[in-house]
Amino acid sequence: MPNLKSAIKRTRQIEKRRLHNRYYAKTTRTAIKKLKALTSKAEAIKQLPEVISMIDKLAKRNIIHKNKAARLKSQLQVFVNSLS
Repeated sequence: MPNLKSAIKRTRQIEKRRLHNRYYAKTTRTAIKKLKALTSKAEAIKQLPEVISMIDKLAKRNIIHKNKAARLKSQLQVFVNSLS
């Protein structure tokens, strides 16, 4: 347990940020799962920009790595294109 006042505050800030980041990461993962569960190409094309935007925001805030974001977006695009 930290003894210094600044270390105690830093611990509070880190925990708050961790929960905030976890919420956005989980929300994005759920959106990705919902997109992959779709069978209609029209619906998937409509939802794809929203999911890609969420992934980009995670990468911008360093919640996920930029290469992982690029890989996820590519996989989703391939999935949507494969739908008929």
